[in-house]
Amino acid sequence: VGSSVNSSFRDLMVTAKIVEGRRRHPDTSFHINPGSQQVLENVADQEGALALLLAGARIHESGCLGCIGMGQAPGTGQVSLRTFPRNFPGRSGTKDDKVYLCSPETAAAAALRGVITDPRDLAKEMDYPHIKDPDKYITNASSIISPSEEPAKTEVKRGPNIKPLPEMAPLPETLEAEVVIKVGDNISTDTIMPAGNKVLPLRSNIEALSEFVYYQIDPEFHKESKKKGTVVIIGGDNYGQGSSREHAALAPRYLGVRAKIAKSFARIHKANLCNFGILPLTFKDPEDYDRFDKGSKVVLPKVKMHVKKGDTEIPVQIDGHTVVTRLEVSDRQRQNLLAGGALNYVRQELEST
Repeated sequence: VGSSVNSSFRDLMVTAKIVEGRRRHPDTSFHINPGSQQVLENVADQEGALALLLAGARIHESGCLGCIGMGQAPGTGQVSLRTFPRNFPGRSGTKDDKVYLCSPETAAAAALRGVITDPRDLAKEMDYPHIKDPDKYITNASSIISPSEEPAKTEVKRGPNIKPLPEMAPLPETLEAEVVIKVGDNISTDTIMPAGNKVLPLRSNIEALSEFVYYQIDPEFHKESKKKGTVVIIGGDNYGQGSSREHAALAPRYLGVRAKIAKSFARIHKANLCNFGILPLTFKDPEDYDRFDKGSKVVLPKVKMHVKKGDTEIPVQIDGHTVVTRLEVSDRQRQNLLAGGALNYVRQELEST
């Protein structure tokens, strides 16, 4: 119960009230992930933490945890109920996992019965626990560190596995590239840039992290991309769905991805692409998807001019044929793309003032 969602005071308290005075089924593991320290403090103040502990729950520090495979991985062949936002195959950290998304009420009922249980089945044993928010939440500000009064003099100390963000070149006048991978519909950010305990420790080391881009589909993706220098990715509908993971744009950008051409994009991933200087182009005619294959050579002639002028139609040349793609972004996102990323654009703006 709990991760980035379904981890509020109400979610944990309704779980605590359902299991209060009861004990988890011996064949279950019962994990609680509070949304914040403040949530846990307020649940404890209302005696919910004790009810959970006595019911056999394990209360963890706040974090993504089991949602992205950082612990709490189900055993092979086991069923896991989770109040999380995602359950893409293998995301839990277990290959061929059986993860089902549910409400805190369903998770609590299943923890007691040992099987997937409709929480309404507990009506014979108890009334539904309606949770009322405290008149005033406990707020502990002792762990908040205020920023320095002299930020320009603040030293940023980096450990051996924390590297500066790579430099990113601005958009060239004409973009020449090669298709390095072609994927289908509903590709998630987990597929593009996986999480898990093997990958996440590298999140501040883009060079090392980039070795895992698309490795579930093509373990050699990072080597091929770096060797070719400038590359393009072809996708189907709803490309980039799932977690709003900026590394799914940042790491491919480091590897030389300068454009992604898809039938459609998930909204947040599209915004992240603009932030890191990757053109999010969609096919004007979805049938043109079939013209592209891995290894296809593509040219975006005068692409910088088209983006700068505000054109929504961007021509892409492939094997002597011109395909029309669409660039539907805001004026600010166009500036980011031209500069090679949002950080480059902000730096330019600061230097010009």
